Amino acid sequence: MHTHCEFSPDSRTPVAVQALAIKAIGLDVVCATDHNTIDGALRLRELAVGFRVIIGEEVSTRDGEIIGLFLEQAVPRGLSAEETIARIHGQGGLVCVPHPFSHNRIYHLRRDALERVWPTIDAIEIFNAREAIAADNRRAAAFAKEHDIPGAVGSDAHRPWELGGAYLECDDFAGRDDFIAAVRGGRVEGRLAGHSIHFWTRYDKLVKWVSGRRRKAS
Repeated sequence: MHTHCEFSPDSRTPVAVQALAIKAIGLDVVCATDHNTIDGALRLRELAVGFRVIIGEEVSTRDGEIIGLFLEQAVPRGLSAEETIARIHGQGGLVCVPHPFSHNRIYHLRRDALERVWPTIDAIEIFNAREAIAADNRRAAAFAKEHDIPGAVGSDAHRPWELGGAYLECDDFAGRDDFIAAVRGGRVEGRLAGHSIHFWTRYDKLVKWVSGRRRKAS
């Protein structure tokens, strides 16, 4: 329910490699959620053989990151959490809050914003494989239970070998309308990726930044 590829600034995984990895692992459904774009998700859907792709986007709002799922068009960055949620729902999409209590991410949704908008969200990530502190996932699960919000699960994969590291085993669903019911009844499967994965993400981000600077200079 949370993946990235080369269309995100902090991943160098080619979409074609991502598609092959998803098929090899045997995932049935993948939410493609690149940062502030749906272009990678649309391309992955074109390449999907043996699995389905939900078009998503991890949007950078003024209040922190929010994921939109079942999108038809990209949601612009830099809006408030409330406006972002309205834009997602306005096109028939669903709202998921990723890694809400993370200590190792600067851009998670701020607690005051979460307290404002939680009645309008459709799911909240209760297990993210990239959390540096396992207790942060437990806090998210407790919040979801307290507020009766369906729990999402994501590998947050930026590299191919992370795919399948965390997933939700749930009943099949036909589309957006019965997706949340399937998520609510799902079972969390997964393991933490470990601290070293954040080093590799910083490395990938730096390499892409340097390559972009060189192209602009040429």
